[in-house]
Amino acid sequence: MPGLADGLALDRETMRELGYRTVDMLVERLLDETVPPLRRASPAEMRERLHVPPPAKAQPFDELLRRLDEDVLPFTSRGEHPAFLAFVPFAGTWPGALGDFIASACNIYAGSWMEAAGPTQLELEVLEWFRDWIGLPHGAGGTLLSGGSAANMTALACARESTVGAMNERLVAYVSDQAHSSLARGARVLGFRPDQIRVLPSGSDGRLSAATLQRAVEADERAGRLPFFVSANAGATNTAAIDPLDEFADLCRERGLWFHVDAAYGGFAMLTERGRRALHGIGRADSVTLDPHKWLYQPYECGCLLVRDVTLLRRAFEMTPAYLHDAIPETEEVNLADLGIQLSRTSRALKVWLSLCAFGVDAFAAAIDRCLDLAQQARMRIEESPALELAVAPSLSVLCFRRRFDCDEDEEDRRNAALVAALERSGIGLISSTRVDGRYVLRICILGHATTWDAVERVLSFLERAEVDAGEPVQAYERHPDVARSWLAGADSGVADLGRLPVFRSLRRDELERLARASTLREAEGGETIVEQWETSKDFYVVLGGTVDVLVESERVRELGPGQFFGELAALDWGSGFGYPRLATVVAATDARLLRVPADVLNELVRGNADLERAIGRAARERLRVSST
Repeated sequence: MPGLADGLALDRETMRELGYRTVDMLVERLLDETVPPLRRASPAEMRERLHVPPPAKAQPFDELLRRLDEDVLPFTSRGEHPAFLAFVPFAGTWPGALGDFIASACNIYAGSWMEAAGPTQLELEVLEWFRDWIGLPHGAGGTLLSGGSAANMTALACARESTVGAMNERLVAYVSDQAHSSLARGARVLGFRPDQIRVLPSGSDGRLSAATLQRAVEADERAGRLPFFVSANAGATNTAAIDPLDEFADLCRERGLWFHVDAAYGGFAMLTERGRRALHGIGRADSVTLDPHKWLYQPYECGCLLVRDVTLLRRAFEMTPAYLHDAIPETEEVNLADLGIQLSRTSRALKVWLSLCAFGVDAFAAAIDRCLDLAQQARMRIEESPALELAVAPSLSVLCFRRRFDCDEDEEDRRNAALVAALERSGIGLISSTRVDGRYVLRICILGHATTWDAVERVLSFLERAEVDAGEPVQAYERHPDVARSWLAGADSGVADLGRLPVFRSLRRDELERLARASTLREAEGGETIVEQWETSKDFYVVLGGTVDVLVESERVRELGPGQFFGELAALDWGSGFGYPRLATVVAATDARLLRVPADVLNELVRGNADLERAIGRAARERLRVSST
């Protein structure tokens, strides 16, 4: 490859030539209709293709492009494929890609006004467009980040710094059980303990009610804690559910809570009339997360955080060490690095500005409207199908459904899982799965600007008619009901064997021994409170003798006797200890003997035993219905 004296520079003609070759390769790849939505590869195959030492000498550029084209780029998901309906699709645009190319070729540093006045002003303009679309007031502003995860964590940090300052162990934040996992991850990074994040149960429609939120806040206030942050969904990833934004805004304003809206998926539906109706109230938020790399069709990475008072964002993150004094902004100048955690940052605004201007905002709004139309058409198709059924009322462009089979729930779940895999193997399309109300469901998200009804119909027809093999039956574990431990000495003979407790009948010998070593007995007198609603203890209980009453908001909803269990909702771990608080109070109706199982042990057993997972999952599903009403 011809070069100049410094060894890392190229002359004009070589730069143009390499650019043309690269663009030609990309155009051919992007327009190749034979490429499936996803092509997998094993680690062994990828090592075989790519595991070589770095070359000491220059390699022919054409050979490098060939290797990328044959050994790297084929093994990716293709979000722009018309039948890519999995997860939240990520169909970019060519002008957006060229914007990224310009930012990379110019190697723009967009952290300070001094070094990037043009790109900084461009980002401020783009953010002003977003502010106007969402309906936030003048004075709102924000920053472009890598994605929704970074935006949610930045919002949580800004809220904490704005309301209390330094970390306080009494602080409590509230999220729905449909909230994106990035909120829990961001809380962990920021130093919040799991018991400082209240995961609250949503209703059958996937929405968290303002009444449930208010009860949780009031309980924490009575306990001397400091509620400070509420996150609402404006298009939850699971089902696209939209929480009652106006009601949340009223409650947060009344109690002085920071009101955050996670609109990473759904926010840009505000460009359409239907979206504005569905997301009414979003403009009342203190902060809003958006993802332009979702429904604004930008290439990865491009997230956004808007804050109602942008000065709070600057106050939370601005730092000026001695080595940056030359870049201190004057008067109205803005250093974007002062609005988040990144000092080194490129310009993500170039691609947004270039693509919006190249096509016009109306074209993006029309693409979103087409997705909403296709989702409505798909809903009608599923409702009319003798084989398919909706699992929850659709919202925006997400549909959760399943295929009905003449078998029990567990087998039906396995067969639906087999359908997802069979569709991927077919190359016709790609969908993902999730759980709704504890059941395995098929999930499609219609978001690509190239998606057509023909593509959606082909996917639905395949799912409706394909013959599938559910695979191997669930392992029938050998049962050993003879395990007993000295700590059970004196217990009634009917409950002394852990293996005979109904919930643990599927456990193997080693699992029963693990359970026996870790568990303890608890005696409760009649009238004694065992767990209290909204507290953060995590133990799982099995009733060995006597009875207990389960109360939700002081109303008795069930009685549990020997062999039955409670506490599974709080005990089950979503990751690093995050999960539900206690969603009910349990009181001993008579003198009761209880087996207390630590949450970490229960989670370990559930992960390793499918029968136990199903048994506890069924109970959790039914009890969540009661807790969320």
